[in-house]
Amino acid sequence: MLTDTRSESEETMEKKTEARVSLGFAEALTILLVALKLCGVIAWSWLWVLSPLWISAGIVVTIGLVVFLLSKRW
Repeated sequence: MLTDTRSESEETMEKKTEARVSLGFAEALTILLVALKLCGVIAWSWLWVLSPLWISAGIVVTIGLVVFLLSKRW
């Protein structure tokens, strides 16, 4: 018979450090497009295959810039 030698605080700490990995829409679409490109289903340029990543990055940068500029006004 084995006994658990971990303390209760160690178990709690272990649960808190557990991370979940999830994909957003842009990441899932990029993986799908890369797979289709590598399998030869689509003949798009890599610029368009990776476009979900740079489009979402552009949106984030634009929103950040707008928030920054608006915060400077007030």
